[in-house]
Amino acid sequence: HQRVEDKLQGIYLPFWSFSMLAHSEWHAQIGEYWYRTETYTTVVNGKTVTRTRTVRETEWWPLSGRHHEFYSGYLVSGSRGLPQRDAERIKPFHLAAAKRYQPYFLAGWSCEEYSVEREAALDLCQREFLRREQEAVSRFLPGDTHSGLRVETTFSHVQSDLLLLPIYISSYRYHGKVYRFLVNGQTGSVAGDKPVSALRIALFVLGIVLLVVLAILGIHLLNAS
Repeated sequence: HQRVEDKLQGIYLPFWSFSMLAHSEWHAQIGEYWYRTETYTTVVNGKTVTRTRTVRETEWWPLSGRHHEFYSGYLVSGSRGLPQRDAERIKPFHLAAAKRYQPYFLAGWSCEEYSVEREAALDLCQREFLRREQEAVSRFLPGDTHSGLRVETTFSHVQSDLLLLPIYISSYRYHGKVYRFLVNGQTGSVAGDKPVSALRIALFVLGIVLLVVLAILGIHLLNAS
């Protein structure tokens, strides 16, 4: 027996946003390719023949240096009810469109206070920026290849913002288990665990898109008046 319960709710959830400057010292072995031609013998149709081929060699040398880059725009969920892995599934949000808080923005919506402390969110964000810095340094290195890259990074000029971002949440009960379906209230990006039926999900998404369109039209009419 299958039972489904839909609970659709629009809610503003808290997100932490950080910006910071990364300072890195790096060390690596840099390799440059060079090519030489060599002769070799092989057997063709029972006969020994001499041929030539191009062989690639790599010359290695140690190198070290510094790298600096400014990072921002990575959002960390400030709600324990929205794990970071789920938040990643409905990103991105367009932060350039964010506005200063006004109470009327929340009309008709629920709003949740943050339950993930700033320091915990900062730690997660810095781990992501460390990964990006490692990749940035790797792309920055000269030569054709490299090995043994070591990057030591510190951060400065750390700034944070606490944002409220719109998300639609629907829950599905399927064979006694509840699954969540998330929609980015700004872009319409969709993420779900186990859809009950393709038609049901399609109608749900269409309803959300219509709600977003109507909200945008309402804002334009208010501005026009």
